[in-house]
Amino acid sequence: MLRVLNQGFDNSKESEEQAAAPLAGGIMQHGYQCGMIWGAALAAGTEAYRLFGPGPEAETKSLIAAQKLMELFRAQNEHMNCLEITDIDKTASTLKMVTFFLLKGGTIGCFRMAAKYAPEAYKEIESTLAEEEVDVPKQPVSCASLLAKKMGLSDEHQVMTAGLAGGIGLSGGACGALGAAIWLKGMLSNIEAGEKLDFNNPAALEAMERFLKVSDFEFECSDIVGREFESVADHADYIQCGGCSEILDELARGYA
Repeated sequence: MLRVLNQGFDNSKESEEQAAAPLAGGIMQHGYQCGMIWGAALAAGTEAYRLFGPGPEAETKSLIAAQKLMELFRAQNEHMNCLEITDIDKTASTLKMVTFFLLKGGTIGCFRMAAKYAPEAYKEIESTLAEEEVDVPKQPVSCASLLAKKMGLSDEHQVMTAGLAGGIGLSGGACGALGAAIWLKGMLSNIEAGEKLDFNNPAALEAMERFLKVSDFEFECSDIVGREFESVADHADYIQCGGCSEILDELARGYA
């Protein structure tokens, strides 16, 4: 989805698109938010950076776009989590996976979902980023963007990850900082080694292990924080006051 939308906006970025692969299946096949949502949110951030450059305005608009992209996906598919849609995650047996994807046509079903979602996601990103009246908090706007900054990534990558905050678009799902770490570390690994990324990529596995140690083995943002965020400003206040700093510091360790 990241590649499709990036091509639509003429923003193609090969390394970044390849590094998004481990987010499929709901973060390395754990069954959380569908990989289409992660990809669409990153695409919104890519276009936000192209239009507005670095800084809180681009991050804020990227995060608002991610909120709307999540709402769109739910409206089209009822659920946001891969497990709820497919009844498949990494614990599923080989027989169950073969039955779903081959015998029941699950692969075709996912392609149909993508074909339906992509054009509407494109319109949602375009219309959201065109809105003029937006309340822009001071940085840091997004936990995922702050992580990218702590890891020494570019301004563009900071904006690209902004929409992942709060479990993608503040929806309370699986931690956006974790998704950002898997993506960012996979991208750096891909740039350095030219390797093909998959669910067993060492950088992604390392990010997962580090995250679980400091999150008390909780995956979802709402469980870690104890609530969902009401707005971009609410999330920004939480981050500015040191919220999730232990998780961000652990995920960034060795890259700053």
